[in-house]
Amino acid sequence: MRKPKKERQQLLVETITDNPFVTDEQLAKQFQVSVQTIRLDRMELAIPELRERIKDVASKSYENEVKALPLDEVIGEIIDIELDKRALSIFDVKEEHVFQRNGIARGHHLFAQANSLAVAVIDDELALTVKSTIVFTKPVKSGDRVITKAIVTGQDSAKNRTYVTVSSTVENKEVFHGTFEMYRTRGESK
Repeated sequence: MRKPKKERQQLLVETITDNPFVTDEQLAKQFQVSVQTIRLDRMELAIPELRERIKDVASKSYENEVKALPLDEVIGEIIDIELDKRALSIFDVKEEHVFQRNGIARGHHLFAQANSLAVAVIDDELALTVKSTIVFTKPVKSGDRVITKAIVTGQDSAKNRTYVTVSSTVENKEVFHGTFEMYRTRGESK
């Protein structure tokens, strides 16, 4: 059911804030309006087009923020991070990431993105995965853009543990989720 303009625009802002990499086509489908209507809404709300939003996010460097591993060892590209709170990364699935016979992404790439983001979000020089529980909920194919969010859900200072929940989506549909128990050298965050 189509929503009134004001309500649609409010939801549009929330959707783009939550996922800055959503395309106009995806938004048009979600809100059951034309792509042109979405573009007009974005212009009216001063929301830049996808290319500009990606460029803006990519221009931020997180090299000095990530401590637990070198930035080039993170699978995917970190686009937002607040240590010991949350992190966001994108991973573009290419031909080399999928099985040749069916075009479906190999699971270890999705796990590696999630696991490396769970490590990166830890505000410590050393963070190691103690245990993870993961679920693949939908196949990912070549050409898909996987957006992964990691959220720190708790800490146990006595055991030097941090707990991280990770969720990966493609076009706003969950494809993977997991919980990670992380060891860190310090019991408490700064």
